[in-house]
Amino acid sequence: MQRIRDRATQYLFDEWQFMGEKRKELLEKGWPGIFRRVLLERLPIEQIRSCFHAKQGRPTKELYTMVGAVVVQQMLDLTDREVVRALAFDARWHYAFDLRWETDADKYVCERTLRGYRKRMVELGLDQVLFERLTEELLEAFEVETGKQRLDSTLIRSNMRHLHRGEIFAEGIRRFLKTLRRNHKEELEKVKGELVERYGKEEKGGCFSCVKPSEMKRKVEKMGEDLLWLVERFRGNGVVEGMASYRSLKRVLSEQCEVVGGEGEESRVRIREPKEVRADSLQNPSDPDATYDKHKGQGYQVQIMETYRDEEEGKRSLDLITYVEVERACASDAGALLPAIEETQERGCGPEEVLADGGYGSDENVQKALEKNVEVVSPANKGMPAQGDRMGLEAFEFEEETGKVSRCPAGERPIRTGCTPSGQYTASFDRETCVVCPLRERCCVKIGTRSAWLKPYTGKKFRLACRRAKEKGEGFREKYRWRAGIEGTMSRYKSQMGAKRLRVRGMGAVRFAARLKALGLNILRCAQAVAEGIKWPVRPCGNDSGRESIRFCFQTWLSRLTAQPRRKLYFPLPQTV
Repeated sequence: MQRIRDRATQYLFDEWQFMGEKRKELLEKGWPGIFRRVLLERLPIEQIRSCFHAKQGRPTKELYTMVGAVVVQQMLDLTDREVVRALAFDARWHYAFDLRWETDADKYVCERTLRGYRKRMVELGLDQVLFERLTEELLEAFEVETGKQRLDSTLIRSNMRHLHRGEIFAEGIRRFLKTLRRNHKEELEKVKGELVERYGKEEKGGCFSCVKPSEMKRKVEKMGEDLLWLVERFRGNGVVEGMASYRSLKRVLSEQCEVVGGEGEESRVRIREPKEVRADSLQNPSDPDATYDKHKGQGYQVQIMETYRDEEEGKRSLDLITYVEVERACASDAGALLPAIEETQERGCGPEEVLADGGYGSDENVQKALEKNVEVVSPANKGMPAQGDRMGLEAFEFEEETGKVSRCPAGERPIRTGCTPSGQYTASFDRETCVVCPLRERCCVKIGTRSAWLKPYTGKKFRLACRRAKEKGEGFREKYRWRAGIEGTMSRYKSQMGAKRLRVRGMGAVRFAARLKALGLNILRCAQAVAEGIKWPVRPCGNDSGRESIRFCFQTWLSRLTAQPRRKLYFPLPQTV
């Protein structure tokens, strides 16, 4: 049965009057006040209430409290046991969730119930709804401008151990045999006894955990043969093929090994070289969604975009995260820019200018962003750059409307310009002038027997050359230097919010935790801004507004009653016959 307390219920007396003004001021200026007055009534309980019957069954925990507890848990990076104690005894939690009554139904939840509510929220995808809705409330309450934003990515890890190739083989086989022993004992009898004994140990990696590094290559080949035998032995078995551990075995075999032979010949296993293994290969059987990036490592990649404000504008800065997306670690940054712009524009907090590093600033991304009226400030990485002391295409001057060369680095005009049928631009210069030019050794113009010409270039190379020319100016450096501020956000996100190493595994749970931690960082930033003196329109919650109106009416009636003079009351006596 659904249990939802009406937050607009009016109360005559202030239930927090036992607190002194100083302590209550600390709550108001901290995250409990922000959560109580801005976010509490906007929690999306309409989605989670659908998991329970409206009138039948045991009453649920108060849904506003449970959803808020899950959000604050990620914000403060707490374990389930710490959440139970904080909800029971911490006055900050009571004030944030507006908990009045000292009953177990209001202020107590067991760890199992907390895990159950969190699991339902992950399945419903409430992390995106929570982040978008509550972030929009903070942007509106603190009047944060979203015209200027910056984008970057960072690597986070789930609760998995780093495994090398041999450990991946051994762990996959061990988990498969353990599942057979637990659920399908009759199928386990089909496995060779020596293989069960070899991988049946509970130590990490089984009997291969103490193998010397010099012997690991030979042991890996033996494990590859065992892996192939298990996959072939249970191929076509419908009961075993439906197991997740068997699918992991097949995945490891296809990614790490190459089966040689077949059709009359005995199948053999060739272990692939490390360079032949794809970045999206299985990194740990306990987390099949985690992948690998050669620069960052194993785990997941988080794309974060936040607002920023120039100091020259004269206002104290309050930067809030407007976009969070979790990707595989092997994903490229180039594909994250346009989804970030489109999603924020749909929510009404889209940017007009985005600062990003060179991984996002491809010519295609810049052109598509311009179609959405967004300027991307990013270094250009490709085109015809200068090599050593030689000058590149950016040293020439172009006509902005046509893209044709107007002057060479020495200031000479071309004698002829044109465009080929394939869309490439050409430019020819006077040979006699180029021969005696002092920049001849550094210029990219080629001198022939009859003429001098510039290597044909496309419109893409022209645009990249123009961007490179702008990068050398002070205007670009002054604007682009604000991109470094997001590195501090990433550091705080991973260290303070606990996103560097999460307590969960799997894409769904990782995405849920990553988004709520970004939301928690927004809440803490708003609380810090209020403590530093940033004024914001304090909006009283429904209980406070109703209480104030009732209190005003009560005080008015009482003042009028005490202002009137006291009168004697006369009661007529009954007449007697």
